[in-house]
Amino acid sequence: MAAANKGECRNKPRVRSIRFAAGHDAEGSHSHVHFDEKLHDSVVMVTQESDSSFLVKVGFLKILHRYEITFTLPPVLGLSKDVREAPVPSLHLKLLSIMPIPEGYSVKCEYSAHKEGVLKEEMLLACEGGTGACVRVTVQARVMDRHHGTPLLLDGVKCVGAELEYDSEHSDWHGFD
Repeated sequence: MAAANKGECRNKPRVRSIRFAAGHDAEGSHSHVHFDEKLHDSVVMVTQESDSSFLVKVGFLKILHRYEITFTLPPVLGLSKDVREAPVPSLHLKLLSIMPIPEGYSVKCEYSAHKEGVLKEEMLLACEGGTGACVRVTVQARVMDRHHGTPLLLDGVKCVGAELEYDSEHSDWHGFD
């Protein structure tokens, strides 16, 4: 008898329905999600933190990859056309070029995502003319490990290479005797 009941349950179609609260219909529901317009932009975000300091958010990157990042710095009081990287370089962030443009400065740098997490690397831009003016640029990235997929890169970020990965599981070394 139990077997007959099981067979009957399998043959019956399941009917499910969705009910909306009174006064709300599917299209006019107040539960729609609305995002700020700036969230739809998929570009590198540059924000000025002080007169001579900028934060550049480049989004999600993948560990052990190198990226070319291009962004625009707004005009900075005191910086001339002869801008260069100060002699205190970062190991993971390297200035490739900086050019004056009508909107400010077009900056191109190379970033190496060397470890997982929210990382900040700094570079200092200074004038060659000896005016003493300098600008601190902090590049912030969220670096994912290699097992979490491939990030969708923002406009202005381009992957230019991957570092060799060392995986300890494939080592030939068996330890000390």
